[in-house]
Amino acid sequence: MKEIRTEIDIGASPLRVWQVLTDFASYPDWNTFIRKVEGEPVEGTKLRIHITTPAGVNREYSPKVTKVVAERELRWLGKMPGLLSGEHIFAIEPAGDQRAHLVHREMFGGLLTSFFGSSLDNDIKNGFEEMNKALKKRAEG
Repeated sequence: MKEIRTEIDIGASPLRVWQVLTDFASYPDWNTFIRKVEGEPVEGTKLRIHITTPAGVNREYSPKVTKVVAERELRWLGKMPGLLSGEHIFAIEPAGDQRAHLVHREMFGGLLTSFFGSSLDNDIKNGFEEMNKALKKRAEG
């Protein structure tokens, strides 16, 4: 298993962070990493996700939503059976009055995980961090 993990404190309520995070239709307006999401944040549904990494790598994938806990957690899982899996996780933690702490991570598994180089890891991590900052700005705005 390989994990890419980022965190950020946000000066907005967990509800507000959740609203921004699950408003997929608005992603093109603010999200520089996950440029577009087609589908709904409902357990068991398939999404179509379009990302652009800071290095300019464009990818599309179709994960399945695996967990939705309003104002707390959103997860989706993409798989190439036996070869690669990636579970994307957003966890929102209350952090005081009108404040939230976001943990944004991805857990990778499968045979191809070892082929990820540090430059790819850094590119994805940088994308997560850019998204976190943009989400913070939108939620606090």
